[in-house]
Amino acid sequence: MEQEIEIMTEIKSETTQVVTPAVRGAIAMQLNNVAVAFHGRVAVRDCTFDVAKNRVTSLIGPSGSGKTTLLRALNRLHDLTPGAKVSGQISLEGTDIYRGNLTVTELRTRVGMVFQRPNPFPTMSIYDNVVSGLRFNGIKKKALLDESAEASLRSAALWDSVSSRLKVAASNLSGGEQQRLCIARALALDPEVLLMDEPTSALDPIATLHIEELMKTLKSRVTVVIVTHNMQQAARISDDCAFLLMGEDRAGELIEFDTTEKIFNNPDDSRTLDYTLGRFG
Repeated sequence: MEQEIEIMTEIKSETTQVVTPAVRGAIAMQLNNVAVAFHGRVAVRDCTFDVAKNRVTSLIGPSGSGKTTLLRALNRLHDLTPGAKVSGQISLEGTDIYRGNLTVTELRTRVGMVFQRPNPFPTMSIYDNVVSGLRFNGIKKKALLDESAEASLRSAALWDSVSSRLKVAASNLSGGEQQRLCIARALALDPEVLLMDEPTSALDPIATLHIEELMKTLKSRVTVVIVTHNMQQAARISDDCAFLLMGEDRAGELIEFDTTEKIFNNPDDSRTLDYTLGRFG
């Protein structure tokens, strides 16, 4: 019962009305009947929902329900996996990312990714990590690189602690600082959407709090989609939630998508409530 009270009080319910994307505002990405299969075995199916701009959308569900698989489909990371096939439609600003005229490089510039474990280039300096993507895209002018490095590190709430040691190797940073450095590296490319795959699972509670506060700030400039197993985290930081659950054929499917307050306080499907209250998963 303590867990129920703790989670339910995270969100103050103002209404039980379903808030449509039109009410939320503009749409960053649209998913229509998206499915992902590996060597013919379906891992995710029947995912249809809109990702609203300048909001945090959490993908929640038990282990094996396809959250990370779905997330990686949003910037075509499965292109690198033999036997992987993504069907349905995923659109970025109205352009189909699999069948439109977007190159993979352009897509991954516009839809950045932060992984579960911090993965800075360990032998590179802090500065070189942040500007590596810009250099890859052909930006060479030092003034532009310097400006972007500072702006990105400030956006990632890291500038004050590293501004005097930009030439130090990234491996010298703490785990939480390394994750913020990875966020800064993604932000340097000025993405429209930032995908985050359990970005705090390898961090201590204090570092986790810093990343959560950062996400709340970042949504004013970038749309965030995050995978998380932590229901209290989803309740604290996200505006919308997509709940995935493994079906009888072992494929993950979208059970429900709505605002976070509705998912946690008054979901349409009893399985959603059971999961958010910790009754399974």
